[in-house]
Amino acid sequence: MSAPIQRLLVLCLASLLTGVASAGDTGVWQKHELHFNYAGFTTIYSCDGLADKLKLLLIQAGARPDAKVRAGGCAELSGRPDKMANASLVFYTLAPTGNGDAVPGQWRKVSFTNGHPRELQTGDCELVEQFREVVVKKAFTTRNLEDSTTCVPHQASGSRVGLRFEALVAAP
Repeated sequence: MSAPIQRLLVLCLASLLTGVASAGDTGVWQKHELHFNYAGFTTIYSCDGLADKLKLLLIQAGARPDAKVRAGGCAELSGRPDKMANASLVFYTLAPTGNGDAVPGQWRKVSFTNGHPRELQTGDCELVEQFREVVVKKAFTTRNLEDSTTCVPHQASGSRVGLRFEALVAAP
């Protein structure tokens, strides 16, 4: 057997074992710079608290781990909740392509629910809604988006976080 055929067989076997869907699932890193103005009635975040939650959501959704989230616009200091909390986001996601410096990609299931990831609670419902509209729909390559999130303003009871989708991410 020739060396090129052996390499092809090894790549095919590796793809099957790692879950890479097909040769068509490749992508290039696409840079995003977004400003996130949080407007919620139920939960008010400190600037650092908002930045931490946004970074968690970005990474869980499939952004590269080097995502940067910088809080801004806060009138309150010392970690107190601030109605003006906002953040600047700089991150990379995988965008589909069939040429250039493509990297192998795969589809990964992403789920945001009450308690998943562990740091996500019912009070984060409005944040997840806004994250879906401002970030997920604009910056991520997704499919099979299912949203059963229900937020009741000014109360956590009755609210439910339920956002699921598949995101194109870099293969391990």
